[in-house]
Amino acid sequence: MKSALMWFRRDLRLHDNAAFFSALSECDRVYCCFCFDREILDKLEDKADRRVHFIHQSVTEMDERLRKEGSALIVRVGTAREEVPRLAKELEVDAVYANHDYEPRRADRDRDVAAALESDDRALFTCKDHVVFEKDEILGKSGQPIKVYTPYKNAWREALTEEDYDPYPCESHFDKLANPLKDVKSHPWELSDMGFKETNLQWPGGAKAGRAVFDEFLTRIKDYGKSRDYPGIEGTSRISMHLRFGTVSIRELVRDALDNGSAGAQKWVDELIWREFYNMILHHFPHTERKAFQSQYDDVKWRHDRKQFEAWCEGRTGYPIVDAGMRQLNETGYMHNRLRMVTASFLTKDLRIDWKWGERYFARKLLDYDLSQNLGGWQWSASIGTDAQPYFRIFNPVMQSEKFDEDGEFIRRFVPELAKYPAPLIHAPWEAEPLDQEGYGCIIGTDYPEPIVDHSEARKATLEMFKSAKEKPGKSRSKQKVG
Repeated sequence: MKSALMWFRRDLRLHDNAAFFSALSECDRVYCCFCFDREILDKLEDKADRRVHFIHQSVTEMDERLRKEGSALIVRVGTAREEVPRLAKELEVDAVYANHDYEPRRADRDRDVAAALESDDRALFTCKDHVVFEKDEILGKSGQPIKVYTPYKNAWREALTEEDYDPYPCESHFDKLANPLKDVKSHPWELSDMGFKETNLQWPGGAKAGRAVFDEFLTRIKDYGKSRDYPGIEGTSRISMHLRFGTVSIRELVRDALDNGSAGAQKWVDELIWREFYNMILHHFPHTERKAFQSQYDDVKWRHDRKQFEAWCEGRTGYPIVDAGMRQLNETGYMHNRLRMVTASFLTKDLRIDWKWGERYFARKLLDYDLSQNLGGWQWSASIGTDAQPYFRIFNPVMQSEKFDEDGEFIRRFVPELAKYPAPLIHAPWEAEPLDQEGYGCIIGTDYPEPIVDHSEARKATLEMFKSAKEKPGKSRSKQKVG
């Protein structure tokens, strides 16, 4: 083909990019574009949204690099369904290239774009880039989707070859890059032009930042298996936001981790496989966006207590480890994975509040928000998903705090009211004597909330709630029809 338009979305990098490489190697001339999609932007309530800021930084870096190569990034602000076909027509390209986007609403968008292009005698070509294995590439021996993580992990590892994580050498074809500046113009795309503003972004966007984050993690990846559960230390990779927006390549990460060869690196690859497992589950079972994977729990009588939900959102539950996790999320846009499980368990098992409320709150706040991962994690915590913990396994927030933040370092960082409380009292500060509370400078019930619920009583109520749903006459069990 003579010319093409590369449409960047969740793949904000110019190296090792499957669709970009396809466009460059198959066409004589390649233009590059990004669309700040109003269908997404207009739904964001907070105009200081860290994700928009992160994307803006990443897109800016791409544009600067393209300009060094004699090209530039065409940026449009509008509805992608309309802007991409319109731009393809303006440039008179033969085709548009993009990487797969697996979220149901984005797949609908892509079908509309493909139809609009086809009506103009153009085509939309998409490639796999966000994951190593997608859709039907890892199936059970029966040819059906694997619904349990460990068999999926084993099949994933058995199927993996070096070819699956070989890089796409985009840079070797940069001579194909077209200069669009004489043909079309970008829309104004400063954050303020789009109605947004800068944030307290602690993890900068862009491919350079992504590589730096991972390089630092590689210096300690050997300890990942032992350190990953402790929020008070640097035990995780912090690469999730870069994976979410594609400023790093999944192939590059897998390759470097496997080359490291340590037990910690192998454990970290297992976490990447969890990511692909949940991606596959959403593809085969799209109903999980709104309903339980295990249909026997569709009729769980969740509570809808707005006051308690707001206390959970704001980190005012009276359980320090829960509140620290929620405040970390609100203040930074990130939450440690162990605390995602603890806070989700507390909402669904202690407060018995609808998991969908929590899932949507995380969707609003998480810088690394990914629909399939968020759904999978919340349904796991609520015991209604695939490979979920049994409903009778309920996290005790005090025990979780004592085990994973023994000295209270993380709690003191995000719940400063309790900074003078010593361990072990910091995990259950309501147990401190009144005079001691005065000495610590924080009166429970005045300066910091009393526990919003009694965990032992809440546990009993949760067990009864699930038992009632499970034993409801005529309910089907965990069977799922595929296809």
